[in-house]
Formats: sequence, C-alpha cells, structure tokens
Amino acid sequence: MQSTGKMFLFWAVVIVLLMLVFTKWESQIFNPNQNVKTITANGIEQVTLKRNRSGHYVANGEINGVEVTFFVDTGATVVAIPAALEQKLNLQRGAAHPISTANGRAIAYSTDLKSISLGDIRIDNVEGSIVENMGDNKVLLGMSFLRHLNFSQQDNQLILSIP
Repeated sequence: MQSTGKMFLFWAVVIVLLMLVFTKWESQIFNPNQNVKTITANGIEQVTLKRNRSGHYVANGEINGVEVTFFVDTGATVVAIPAALEQKLNLQRGAAHPISTANGRAIAYSTDLKSISLGDIRIDNVEGSIVENMGDNKVLLGMSFLRHLNFSQQDNQLILSIP
C-alpha cells in the first residue's frame, strides 16, 4: 500500500510538472514578446517584436504603469481596451460612440491614457477607447500610440523606434 501511494505521488508530480511546462510553452508561442527589451543603436531606442505563429505581433507592456498584453493593430485608430480592464487601469469613461470591429458593431467610450510603455519606449497622453464586449483582456495597440513611432517590418520582426 505504501509503495502504491508513493507511485501515485510520483506520477501526480510528473503530471503537474508537464502541465506547467506545456502552459509556459503555449504562452510563449502566443506571445513571444513577454519580456520586451530595448536596444539603443546610434542613439535611437529601438524595440524589436517577434511575430507569433499566427502572424501577429503580441507583446507585454504597460498602460498607466499596469502590465497588459498588447496586440499590435495598425488597423485600429486608437488604443482599444476591453471594458474588463477599465478598473484595473483606473480609466475614466468619456463620451460613448459606436464603432465597427472585426466582430461587428460595439459601443466604445473615449478615455485618456496617461502613459503607454513598450520596453523603454514610453508615450504620454495617448487617446484610447474602452470597448464593451471586447472578447478577452488583450489591448489593441492602435495608431493613437503607433503614430508617434517609426515602425517597419523585416522578416518575422516588427521594429519600433521613436523618431
């Protein structure tokens, strides 16, 4: 009986460890930019993001000093934030307006973002929208942030820098 208990405990530990490794691996595949690094080349700060398996640029960053996951979206006019993150980011709702998204029509509320950081690149006073019924907790990093940067795509990388 005692050896059966030890065997059960051994396999339980092995299964838990495999689950942890798989979860980390799966997370890394979706977001290969979990620890965004900034390099300085010729006096210019530059962030390079790797494209994920689906062809998207996903990266960790901060809004108002709070860590979020960004989904880079050059088709989004402003930074779009799921309503589920509104309190966590301490956002204030402004005027409501209808918007069109990939998932159809929605209601969004204008908001001002004190700061957005991606690596050491930080832009203050960025226009944003709090979007009702936005599927998950990923923030669409739209043009209200990206227009302040130079960006280019080379191979499977997106290179961002402050002009």
